[in-house]
Amino acid sequence: MEYVIGFAAAIGIGLFATVVGFDKDRSFYPVVLIIIGALYLLFAAMTGSTETFVVESIPALAFVTIAVLGFRKKAPWIVVAGLALHGVFDFFHHAMIVDPGVPSWWPGWCLSYDVVAAAYLAVLILIRRKSIAVSS
Repeated sequence: MEYVIGFAAAIGIGLFATVVGFDKDRSFYPVVLIIIGALYLLFAAMTGSTETFVVESIPALAFVTIAVLGFRKKAPWIVVAGLALHGVFDFFHHAMIVDPGVPSWWPGWCLSYDVVAAAYLAVLILIRRKSIAVSS
């Protein structure tokens, strides 16, 4: 069920951001990636373990770096890759990092959210590029 809810959340948030116009700002999806990457820090903080927090900080910093790189280089495909990569990270997280603060449903929810958000952004990029090409 967590996969279905993650899928629905990604579509719902993506559509909402498009309708309201949030995603017209280049920073929207990089910020989404930063928040997604930082949520494991919240789970680590909930455990009260400094060691877990430090370990979770390493991948969080990697995803912040990917988001900033995609934003600074004006390369939204880097952000798409970062979102998809975070989905892969969610799948393997439990095998790499012991964090008892992570809810049992989280990896499936976040994996589906990340992959669908990446696909949504990819489609958005392609549609907007085609629209620009047609209007030129």
